[in-house]
Amino acid sequence: MTDRVPQVNNLIQKELSKIIFREVEFPLGVLVTLTRVDTSSNIIESKVYVSVMPESKAEEVFKLLNRQIYFIQQILNKRLRMRPIPKIIFMAEKETVRAGKVEELLENLKIKRKR
Repeated sequence: MTDRVPQVNNLIQKELSKIIFREVEFPLGVLVTLTRVDTSSNIIESKVYVSVMPESKAEEVFKLLNRQIYFIQQILNKRLRMRPIPKIIFMAEKETVRAGKVEELLENLKIKRKR
């Protein structure tokens, strides 16, 4: 992996976070976070991992993001001064969910040990 891919990942995450925060209206009470970006080595596509809280609203959020992907991609294309600009693909962040479940299990163990 070259030095360019991590730089592209950081740049895309930073710019997409700004775009999504300003341009996309999510349902009330929903927290959407771009957790990481994984760009292919040929810089053709970038998987953008999105965490949604509460998890029950994730499907609704992904439908909304995918409906507006063309608009979001256009803004990103205008902001980035690089070629090629990777195609954005939104992915559900599973690692955050797993980490949350592990935290919950550990907390439950602590409570049980105190009894």
